[in-house]
Order: sequence, then C-alpha cells, then structure tokens
Amino acid sequence: MEKIIVAAFGLVWGSFLNVVIHRLPRGENLAIPPSACPRCGRRIRPHDNIPVVSFLLLRGRCRDCGVRISPVYPAVELLTAAALLILYSRFAWGLQFVTACIFAAALIALGFIDYFHQILPDAITLPGLVLALVYAAFRPDLSLRGALAGAVLGGGFLLAVYGAYFLLRKKEGLGLGDVTMMLFVGAYLGWQGALLTMVLASFSGALVGVFLIFFRKKDMQHALPFGSFLAPAAFVALVWGDRIARAYLSLYNRH
Repeated sequence: MEKIIVAAFGLVWGSFLNVVIHRLPRGENLAIPPSACPRCGRRIRPHDNIPVVSFLLLRGRCRDCGVRISPVYPAVELLTAAALLILYSRFAWGLQFVTACIFAAALIALGFIDYFHQILPDAITLPGLVLALVYAAFRPDLSLRGALAGAVLGGGFLLAVYGAYFLLRKKEGLGLGDVTMMLFVGAYLGWQGALLTMVLASFSGALVGVFLIFFRKKDMQHALPFGSFLAPAAFVALVWGDRIARAYLSLYNRH
C-alpha cells in the first residue's frame, strides 16, 4: 500500500514538474494560468489532466484540436514515480527520504530543461544549494563541512574547466549553469558523491559524443547539454554511490 501511495504521489509530482520544465525557462508563472493546449488554447479539463492515464485515454492527442501531445509529459511523470519508488526502497520513510525526493525532483527538472533549452535555471540550483547546506547541519551522514567540501569540489572543478577552456579556445566549453548545478549537487552529496557524479557524467557524455560523431555525423564542436548527464549521474551517486565505491575499492583489495 505504501508503495502505491509513493508511486501515485510521484505521478502527481511529475505532472507538476512538467509545468516547471515548460514554463520556468520561458519566465512564466508556475501557478497561473491553468494548463492549456499550446495550439488551440483551450484549457485542459481536470479529467484530461490525470497523469499518464489521460494521455493513454486521449491517445496522445488534444481532445479539442487533435494536436499531438508530446510523449515527454507521461515520460516525466513515470520517471518521477520510478525515482520516488527507488528512493523509498533505499531510505524508507523519514526526513532523508523527503529531502532525497526534493533533490531528485530538482535533478529531473534540471536535466530536461537543459536538454530542451540548454540552460540550468538559478531558480532551482541556488535555492537547492541553500537548502542542502541548511539540511547538512542536521543530517547524521554528512556534516556542514562535508557539504561545503562537496560544493567546492563540484563547482570549483567545473569552474576551473570553464576558465581553462575559455582561455585556450576563447569561447565557452560549458555554461556557468553547470557550475551552479554542481555546487548544489556537491552540497547534497558531499565531495565523494560530487566526484562520482562528475566521473559518471563525463563518461556517459563521452560515449554519447562518440556515438553522435560516428553515427549522426556530428563534429567535435557539437555541444551537448552537460546538465542532462549530471542529473542522472547525481541520482545514481545518491542511491548507489556507496556500493559503487565499495566495488571499486574491492578491486584493489584483491591484490
């Protein structure tokens, strides 16, 4: 029963994240006006706004004008529900579960916004950084000093990469939004989680880059939204970071 509640809440929260992903980059109010079809402008009826279910019943199209509804909407809802279920299995009920859900929701919003708009809004990363530092003062697994160390390592490393690339190429290799995102991620995960996040994001980004070069005929200058790689990497570090670290260290203990 508890998992059903978590999943249902995740679907509803995912529906709200869709609003954030769509409106925040455009500078629009998140609460008003009510959701409407972008083509015909008709307001979406409450029974047509049920997460995932309405998309399936409407066969992915607006009831009024028949325009195709992006499958990203149910994907975000399902992804959020899955993330919350994973976090519930990892942490169970408690403050850590609640804060982890907020952290994961921010990652989902940031990842999709960066993918579609190539920006990482300060409206998410900076409040997230402040909340992560405040929470660190009360959590048993990470001190405020550890949170600050994570923020400095994550944000500082990417800032150094940003500066070095700009000096060498006279243009940005990554955005400062990536820096503030890693300040937020590092403050919540600590320095070890921040390091693992950057390693995983860099590795997966490199794989995607190679794929695009060889199979999509992109060149080396093709820009990839790094935040879209940092987001899932940070979630992996949050849930499975300890296991990954132990598995890595065990490789050396065998010798």
